[in-house]
Amino acid sequence: MNKSELIEALAQDINVPHREAAAITNTVIDTMTEALARGESIEIRGFGSFVIKHYDSYEGRNPKTGKKIKVKPKKLPFFKVGKDLREQVNQNR
Repeated sequence: MNKSELIEALAQDINVPHREAAAITNTVIDTMTEALARGESIEIRGFGSFVIKHYDSYEGRNPKTGKKIKVKPKKLPFFKVGKDLREQVNQNR
């Protein structure tokens, strides 16, 4: 499912115009993005949680040249699946 399919499903489920469903979806995504950018975690019970993982700098290699390069420290979002979602996905095997 992509974003436009999610908007369409929301519009049908709660019987609102497509434009309103798009605004709701964009607000939710933007709010979550802003929270993660501030370093906050997001927990949606039964679905999962989003956290920011911190990675230290390390020495890597350029795959083309083999030359050593220093990789800067970084922060990346990480999703941890919730118990209910995991069970539902495994039920459909």
